[in-house]
Amino acid sequence: MRSVRSRRPWSRGRGLGVTAAIGVLLLAVVAAGCDRGLDEPDHPSAEQPPDDGPDPTDPDRDNNADPPPDEPAPTDPEADTPGLQLGYLLPETGPLAFLGAPQIEAVRFAVEELDAAGGVLGHPVTLLTGDEAGDPGIALETAERLLEQGVHAIIGAASSRMSLAVADTVTSAGALQCSPANTVIAFTTMDLNGRYARTAPSDRLQGPVLAATILADGNRNPALLARNDDYGQDLLEATLRTLQAEGADVAIELVYDSDAVAFDVEVSQVMASDADSVAILGFEEGALILRELIEQGLGPRNFPVYGADGLRSNDLAGLVDPGDPSALTGMRGTAPGLGQDPTGFLAEFRAATGLEDTQFAAEAYDCTVLIALAATAAGSTDGGAMAAQLVDLTAGGTPCTGFAACRDALEAGDTIAYQGASGVVLTRTEAGNAEPATGRYEVWTIDDTGRVVVEQVVESAP
Repeated sequence: MRSVRSRRPWSRGRGLGVTAAIGVLLLAVVAAGCDRGLDEPDHPSAEQPPDDGPDPTDPDRDNNADPPPDEPAPTDPEADTPGLQLGYLLPETGPLAFLGAPQIEAVRFAVEELDAAGGVLGHPVTLLTGDEAGDPGIALETAERLLEQGVHAIIGAASSRMSLAVADTVTSAGALQCSPANTVIAFTTMDLNGRYARTAPSDRLQGPVLAATILADGNRNPALLARNDDYGQDLLEATLRTLQAEGADVAIELVYDSDAVAFDVEVSQVMASDADSVAILGFEEGALILRELIEQGLGPRNFPVYGADGLRSNDLAGLVDPGDPSALTGMRGTAPGLGQDPTGFLAEFRAATGLEDTQFAAEAYDCTVLIALAATAAGSTDGGAMAAQLVDLTAGGTPCTGFAACRDALEAGDTIAYQGASGVVLTRTEAGNAEPATGRYEVWTIDDTGRVVVEQVVESAP
């Protein structure tokens, strides 16, 4: 996958499509890394790699010596680099690396457009990089490093678990955090000083849509398999609640170890439960579960199988059975999305990046642009000042698309309704966080070529 390179600024409207690339090796559940050849941008001023500086313990280093004439003396990063400083905390490596590439490229895509429009508050945007790596400890170290380098806002993490590990540190430090992919319910009520936002809807909104999809096919006794983290268990509970409210029984609920390399025991339990269908609420390990289901006679060809956003991918069928692209024909599921690209965002993004699967790319783009607009509206890069502007930016009286048009409207004294790539409209929770007021979900199926096909789009409200 090539990185975003210099091109004309995108000035057309934007839409959303969300397809996920399940970049896994079936013989190893945890991906070793998937940076997919992300190059540095052509303009180094827009993105700066981490610089840990000289080692103060080096015996050959004179800590009291003046810096060489051709090297500037160390300064406060915030004072040294004017304008908005962003950092991303996204999965360059680890088990969610398949979700990282679209989000990372979308952030870079947005930053190029911000700079092409003249920057933010009259200065180019600085973008610092950070890997969440699927490890809470590494994610926290990365977040602390970005904060030490003076970022005003962090985009990420993708994993809700990683954000749970870093959110308090980020927001307590005064920075704004905006995640394009956090869906766990806990962020609605967490006290994060009003400096946390997300552009992806909560799993409490996806559960009812998934349940309705299962029930619409005539299933009344499904088995639910969920990975053992906040994502899996939140989606399990939200789906289960709706199924039971509609009078359905649930044959079995299984919370499985997402680090496992075999799922024969779990699938055998499903077979013994007399379930009439099965829903898999997981990520890349779902390919292993699907393979085991097929081997035990419960594949989508003869047994209703469902998934969610973590399994939506044009690559999934090939990962389950490389020799048979029709292995998952008829599998269905749900995922956040608009179901179409009415204003051209995805077409422009795919042409610029070479990416086909774009799960959460639109949400990452919107996080970046909304932060820039918040700084414009506040006249400041202070995290709290920017956070206070976010909800109003999507609820004003003047619709606008793209950073340049929305900035001009703000500078003219208008209140704006930002028309984002993901269609997000933010609301303020009782805890002071910003998140989508409603969720739009695609109901998708896999055809006999292994491709994901969107059947319909459903809106879900609290």
